[in-house]
Amino acid sequence: MSDIIQLLPDHVANQIAAGEVVQRPASVVKELLENAIDAGATNIKLLLKDAGKTLIQVIDDGKGMSATDARMSFERHATSKIQKAEDLFNLCTKGFRGEALASIAAISHVELKTKQENEELGTCLKIEGSKIVAQDFISTSKGTSMAVKNLFYNIPARRNFLKSDTVETRHIIDEFQRVALAHPTISFLLHHNNNEVYHLKGSNLRKRIVAIFGIKMNEKLVPINEQTDIVTINGFIAKPEFSKRKRGEQFFFVNDRFIKSSYLNHAVVNAFDGLLEQGSHPSYFLYLQVPTNSIDINIHPTKTEIKFDNEKALYAMLRATVKHSLGQYNVAPVLDFNRDASLDTSYHSNKNASTTSTPKIHVDPDFNPFKETTQKEISYPYRKEQNTQSWESLYTSVAISDEEKQEELFEHQQEIKTQKTFQIQRKYLMSSIKSGVVLINQTLAHQRILYEEFLESITVKEANSQQLLFPVKISFSSQEIEMIYTMKSELENAGFSFDEFTKDSVTIKGIPVSVIESKITIILEELLNDINFEVPDASFSHFDVMAKSFAKTLSIKTGTQLSVKEQEGLVHDLFSCKDPSVSPFGKATFKTLTLNEIDHLFKS
Repeated sequence: MSDIIQLLPDHVANQIAAGEVVQRPASVVKELLENAIDAGATNIKLLLKDAGKTLIQVIDDGKGMSATDARMSFERHATSKIQKAEDLFNLCTKGFRGEALASIAAISHVELKTKQENEELGTCLKIEGSKIVAQDFISTSKGTSMAVKNLFYNIPARRNFLKSDTVETRHIIDEFQRVALAHPTISFLLHHNNNEVYHLKGSNLRKRIVAIFGIKMNEKLVPINEQTDIVTINGFIAKPEFSKRKRGEQFFFVNDRFIKSSYLNHAVVNAFDGLLEQGSHPSYFLYLQVPTNSIDINIHPTKTEIKFDNEKALYAMLRATVKHSLGQYNVAPVLDFNRDASLDTSYHSNKNASTTSTPKIHVDPDFNPFKETTQKEISYPYRKEQNTQSWESLYTSVAISDEEKQEELFEHQQEIKTQKTFQIQRKYLMSSIKSGVVLINQTLAHQRILYEEFLESITVKEANSQQLLFPVKISFSSQEIEMIYTMKSELENAGFSFDEFTKDSVTIKGIPVSVIESKITIILEELLNDINFEVPDASFSHFDVMAKSFAKTLSIKTGTQLSVKEQEGLVHDLFSCKDPSVSPFGKATFKTLTLNEIDHLFKS
């Protein structure tokens, strides 16, 4: 029998490795930006076309590479970061496996230009599908320019799995923000389809956060600063009143590397205990510095998960540090033992202060409680004489009010007798039908009603809009403003009316009739979150996600008390829908219970 096990060719092995390293264009962006940082760059440019599908180019002013290093960098497991296994536990750089460039070159067209500072000429290298097609000496500036074109050109199945440009751009921006936040002293520039998205100058951490998330972020931040033997914690947390419904602005950095940790996140949330509304999440930008030999960052391909030697101690310190800052900056109530004595009121009046007169008591010396007097002769020095001439009108008004109460009570009793719908625990509605009863989830039912109304307004007919007396100006980050602007026509069809767009704000002068002014910001924030992670390619589905987002945000929530008329109106509107049985998100809106099923419950 012949042997069947054989070595894979390098280009096949690289394509397999690429499936682990390169999941989408954002993965390439992350690897190239981290390489630029490891090269000591102070200025980094990221250029994109078609959400990275056509072009991803990173240009830096780092130390560059020699001609030999340029070629070696695309070999599998070739790296300058480590030399022996023990180095894995003393890492101070971003990349170290030596797989990234080899994997990227296996599934794209790569053009590398690089030059070291002391060299007269640089090197240009062109690779297609792991094969080097050209290598020349060129005149170029110090540093490295890496252009990745036509990603997944030789794996069309993987390219078909990519989402819309909007979603892929969102993932790229997420990676860009993480790298930019980890290194605030480095200047970053991001262009997408020749449009400038970010121009971040080297600065401090607070300025970098504000530059990315908008000027309004500055007033939300509370500084964090704590130093111990095992960890140094710096950064900012957002005040509780600025918490969000989604886990968006939550960043952990360990030794300048972005990580995800549900364990440490729980410590921060625990520190906000009692300060957040139910379902809200705090925003934070926390930087932890720990000894390199106390962590293992080689447990996940994307290096976003880290194993700590002393997780419990870190948890306790992080929770205590956040709690201390909340109290120190008067964000949370604390016991104040250092009271300012100058604010206390003295029991003794100041000598220079004006003297106050002693209250005088007036006594009637002729008053005799045992003297027989008529009602008219009784006088009360502390009570004004009342006019009792209209006592009949007082009696009449009381009689009328009692009569009205009797009528209201009678009407209420009649309403109870004719009531067909009842609310249970402010969550469900129960209504009788011929075959038994129907139980309706009030939140899901209202979502279905609003969803169909908004979808019809956006796609079929023009929605009614109410003009605001005073236009509302809302601040967003630059990429969020860009997203709102791209959806401007759809939002106007839904009933919104816009006045002005700037780089970090939008002014709204009209809103849909079913929306109240206080919920404008919440609606747009929820919509942006839903669009970021859920919008597919089809244009109609774009409208669909918008209608779903509005319905979810504006629907009646659990705990809302409904009157009998509101209950009946909700039931009527639900069964007037085209598809009343399911919510926009595929959940059942009601369940029926027949008489036979009810009888069966009581059979022994």
